[in-house]
Parts: sequence; C-alpha cells; structure tokens
Amino acid sequence: MIHGHSFPAVLAGALMTVTAAGCSPANEDAAGQAAERPAAAEATPVQEATPSPDTTGAAVWSHLQRVDYAANWDLWPGTGEYYEGQQPHGMLLTTYVNDVAAAGLASDAGRLPAGAIIVKENYKPDSTLVAVTTMYKVEGYNPDANDWFWVKHLPDGSVDGDGAAQGRVQSCIGCHGRQAANDYLFTGELN
Repeated sequence: MIHGHSFPAVLAGALMTVTAAGCSPANEDAAGQAAERPAAAEATPVQEATPSPDTTGAAVWSHLQRVDYAANWDLWPGTGEYYEGQQPHGMLLTTYVNDVAAAGLASDAGRLPAGAIIVKENYKPDSTLVAVTTMYKVEGYNPDANDWFWVKHLPDGSVDGDGAAQGRVQSCIGCHGRQAANDYLFTGELN
C-alpha cells in the first residue's frame, strides 16, 4: 500500500503521468521537432530514494521528516493507529516500518536486514504524543545487539535526556535483549 492505494493503482497513475508528460510540447526542440529523450531511470520507492541517515539522533530525525514516514510508510503488520501499549513506551502506540523492515518482516529471515527502520510513536491515554522511539538497523554498528541504533525523540525532534537517549542505549538494549532471539523485537516472530 502506498498512501492508502494499492500498488497497481499507484502504478497505473504513474504510467498515466509519464505518458502525459511524454506527449507535452516540452519534449520538442526549438524547431518543433521531437527531442530525443534520455533513457528512463529505474523506478525507486520514494522512501528509499533518500539516503540512509548516519547514526545520530539528529540525522535520524531529519531523515524521518524528509521521508514523511507517517504518510509514506506502512503500519506494523496487524496493527492500526493508537493500539494499546505499555510502559516505557506509552499507553497508546502507532508503529511504522520502512519498506526494508516490511520486506524483512514478510520474509521470515529471522533477522531484519540493514537499513530497516521501525518508528514507534508513544502517546498518553488522551492521544497526546510524548515521544517517538526508533530502532534503525545499521550493518556493523553494534554486533552485540544485532546492529540496532536506538533513539528516543521528544515531539519537537530533540533527543530525550539532553541527547543521551541515542546510540547504544543500555535501557533499550536491556529491555529488548529479552527478545534477542527475535532480533530484539517484541512483536512479530521472525524465525
């Protein structure tokens, strides 16, 4: 699903746009002759056209805003918005996955691939956003914890704890470590 539309519907819309663009006068040279068009580039999903962030809270937040994760990424499989949560994340949660994480979850690989990003919005019972917690898989970042980079952002984008809640966050690793056999994930069996 892309923006609530099925892939065939999105593809059909894209083909109509490309077809219409190919017939426009802008494709003619100054003499009115059809200009030669460059070869079409291979289609790339919107979210993956943006380079992956480095391992800082600021870079991850900037990446999430640039790709507009809430509008463009899928929800965690089997969940909707504002599902019941628990501490330390919040009483209501909404969890998003990028296409790398979604493909990994669907593959039964036992471990998500590098580039996987999981974003969990943490809400109070009245639906007030209190934090955005993110797990980002970076090859070689922290092999002892399956290469996860952890970060907890406040709603304004600042890193919680005066910047301490980013990187190899021991409270995140300690809690999620109980699920080390499931790639540090509490939901969805990867094995």
